[in-house]
Amino acid sequence: MKIAIIGASGYTGGDLIRLLLTHSAAEVVTATSRKLDGKRVDSVHPHLKGLTDLTFRNPSVDRMDADVAFLAVPHTAAMGYVRGLLERGMKVVDLSADYRLPKEVFEKTYGVPHTDYFPAPYGLPELHRDEVKGVPFVSNPGCFPTGATLAAAPLAKMAKAVIFDSKTGVSGAGNSPSATTHYPAVADNIGPYKWTRHRHLAEMKQELARLGSGAGVYFTPHLVPVNRGILTTAHILLREPLEQKEVEALYRKYYEGEFFVRLQAPVLAAVRGTNFCDIAVESEGERVVAVSAIDNLVKGASGQAIQNMNLMCGFPEQDGLRGAGVLP
Repeated sequence: MKIAIIGASGYTGGDLIRLLLTHSAAEVVTATSRKLDGKRVDSVHPHLKGLTDLTFRNPSVDRMDADVAFLAVPHTAAMGYVRGLLERGMKVVDLSADYRLPKEVFEKTYGVPHTDYFPAPYGLPELHRDEVKGVPFVSNPGCFPTGATLAAAPLAKMAKAVIFDSKTGVSGAGNSPSATTHYPAVADNIGPYKWTRHRHLAEMKQELARLGSGAGVYFTPHLVPVNRGILTTAHILLREPLEQKEVEALYRKYYEGEFFVRLQAPVLAAVRGTNFCDIAVESEGERVVAVSAIDNLVKGASGQAIQNMNLMCGFPEQDGLRGAGVLP
């Protein structure tokens, strides 16, 4: 399978290349960047030196030749690519937010008109695997909604309210420097942001509703001084109390056979660089605390995109994604 990565100069583009190096059937043949056209990929992603001889290019869609295209471009940019790529016969995984939400919800959430909307499966395989298998186009979930939804999903129907509190690494903001991500602003600090109006809340509400939940859903993210990872604490308020053994049994059954969900104490370093989501739960009766850990760039972006590609193309779901975390 020939792979094109559109927008390959950022963190998610670099991780797509890194992970696909170990895929049994995939070869990255095109890595695009307008600003870096003609420069070697390893000049921007030095960890790939000696592993790839790719050079950034900037071809138009009608000159791209690939079987699968990953869109690692900013929000609102992907909608300008998808239809053209599909018309050229490529399968497409979009890592932006452009197709995660219904048109009217997207426009309200992101404050821009959607210029080329059509429905797409929401690529959270543990919940929507059958919708993803064999289709030509999938919208990859946001990083926060991935860890949050997986933490709460087994109890969604029983919840009357779910409060998500997430701590995220700085790489989630991308590789463009800003005052918010400047070292003195991040180091030795923890800061909440977009306390009640983060755009990913719309995805969380959507997914819990799809699971049959009528719960109120609330979310506050915090920036912490780590490079990778999201630790999400879900406070799940139940309609009827459950004991610890009942909750543990419910989570074991719900995620039975799911390779990428591990029920163990979440440690960010244990999932760093991997496609795993580690979850642990503790009940105090009417409130269950579920904590999840993911790598925001892998299970929260590039790894899950490859997991979706595998389902779309009929490859083993774990292909290219079996690496262990980097601990300590």
